Amino acid sequence: MNKKLKLWELDRVSELEFKQQKKYPIVVILDDIRSLNNIGSFFRTADAFNIEKIYLCGITACPPHKDIHKTALGATETVLWEYKNNIVDLSKDLKSQGYTICSIEQTEQTIFLQDIQHLKEEKFALFFGNEVNGVTQELVDNSDFVIEIPQFGTKHSLNVSVCAGIVLWEFCKKFC
Repeated sequence: MNKKLKLWELDRVSELEFKQQKKYPIVVILDDIRSLNNIGSFFRTADAFNIEKIYLCGITACPPHKDIHKTALGATETVLWEYKNNIVDLSKDLKSQGYTICSIEQTEQTIFLQDIQHLKEEKFALFFGNEVNGVTQELVDNSDFVIEIPQFGTKHSLNVSVCAGIVLWEFCKKFC
């Protein structure tokens, strides 16, 4: 018999231990994310995958907000975050700090997600765009790489928070 574990049996780190542990060199940037539930999901996923920080930009709402909290389940208290008004300036600043700028988007020239293991870079800034319009062309133009999740069905995109879970897991595997 394979017994399902209770929450207290999972042996998770405390909030204090999480804040003090070394993070994977990944930052996430949310540009004009409309859905508060998507924002909360990003926080929860960022906590699960031990990333450095989330940057909230444009119309992306900031904690505290009850609808963000509903899906974040407290991760807004554990994951470092900051609001930045100008996302292009942020991308240039992150690049100057040694981050490789990656837009998660579909363009004429992309790297499929399964091929990121070949990237030699050591610090990544992952840009996720608006639920309808995606990452802006200006950010795509300023990116070192554009990363695409291959899809095999009739739809052309995934929900942005689902996309984040898939992408963050692949990037975290580089550091596990």
